[in-house]
Amino acid sequence: MLLTQELELFPGCTVTLLLFKDVKNAAELRKKAMEGAIDGALINASMIVDPFQMLVAANKAVHLYKLAKMKTRSLYSEIIFNLSPTNNISDAFRKFGISDGDSSLLIVLVDDGEKKSKLEDIISQVKGQQISVQDISAKADVAKIKKVYKVTPAEENVGDLLDAIICRMSAKDIL
Repeated sequence: MLLTQELELFPGCTVTLLLFKDVKNAAELRKKAMEGAIDGALINASMIVDPFQMLVAANKAVHLYKLAKMKTRSLYSEIIFNLSPTNNISDAFRKFGISDGDSSLLIVLVDDGEKKSKLEDIISQVKGQQISVQDISAKADVAKIKKVYKVTPAEENVGDLLDAIICRMSAKDIL
């Protein structure tokens, strides 16, 4: 149901992904996250093609957190920002954060040994059905994702969509 992965570069630091469908209280969860009552990143699941995409964003966020070089105010907002192909923070929240009408939700939790996320507490707040994180590709809005990341047909002939997304996420600080 959930996926927990230790970050190779940060021993003892784990990322946990939880996927929900048929979420009825997205507006309430979004409000709680903005107030800091939920200790996790709430992601619009339709913008994620693979769990690896989230692990890359979380790894980069933890790295910047440890270096004290984050561009946003919290680790979880940095994860959402790192999903974006641009450096516009508000645009990243609009496209990748949860919105009031979303029915699919991906929650990202980071445990770095210092702070432990209250997994059961967070799960109990979501009014929806938890499903396996491996099913996330079925929730992806591929056309919208291609538009946001500006993936060309020629690029798809060379590699897959996930490769194009990871490339843009990784290279946005360089360009």
